[in-house]
Amino acid sequence: MSTPALGRIIMWTSRPKGRNEDSVREWRMKGAGGEAAYGSRVALVTGANRGLGLETCRQLLARGLRVVMTGRNEDATKQALRGIGQTREGGKAIALRLDVTDPASIEAARGAAEEQLGAIDVLVNNAALLLFEDGDVLSIPKEGFQRTLETNLLGVIETCRVFVPPMAARGHGRVVNVSSGVGQLAKLSTYAPAYAISKVALNALTRILSETYRDRGVLVNAVNPGWVRTDMGGPEAPRSVEQGVDTAVWLATLPDDGPSGAFFRDRQRIEW
Repeated sequence: MSTPALGRIIMWTSRPKGRNEDSVREWRMKGAGGEAAYGSRVALVTGANRGLGLETCRQLLARGLRVVMTGRNEDATKQALRGIGQTREGGKAIALRLDVTDPASIEAARGAAEEQLGAIDVLVNNAALLLFEDGDVLSIPKEGFQRTLETNLLGVIETCRVFVPPMAARGHGRVVNVSSGVGQLAKLSTYAPAYAISKVALNALTRILSETYRDRGVLVNAVNPGWVRTDMGGPEAPRSVEQGVDTAVWLATLPDDGPSGAFFRDRQRIEW
């Protein structure tokens, strides 16, 4: 199998306007900067019943955020919630069904989340699908590309369609798109073609969303978590789930002057 290190996880670099690399280094060094102010915020994470999504919920909850754990299988997501419990002052989590390929379920999750915890301030688009991992690009059937793009790109668009405009209306929001190194244009290979193409497209969406909402208080970034020991990543992966989600949690809790429209790994900007 070629390039397994990056493909098993499961998105032009430019500087934010008026900001420079010294600023990015400062935000990176702050680490928890801005997290204290996030104790009253509500975060929604897709694909939250296991792996990176579950650990993201755990860490956001530990920082005092209220967390909406979502997944296609509501029972599995509720079981995951019972596993992490409730932690720290103000921290509270709920589990809801949300299938990113089903707009009605996204709207239903929004209504339930707002009723139980309040409006969504942070959106972590973690849910993704990996099909035909070892397939040649021209051997993958049309359905394989369609299913992959439906979840990894169109599902993110539909989720953002529901949650991002209200963030902009309130003048505050954070969007984190969980991408992958296999979608990095600078390092594209033949590994997992459908997945890689979907992540390249997700990176493009990140840039476009950032430009669209830059002046309305919504920061939008993408993260490459690396090869992580999850059910998908396997036991040989060198990174723990704690390491894998560190940058996503950092981006989810950025201060208002944080970066937007960039691709990060280990809190450092990387090439698209």
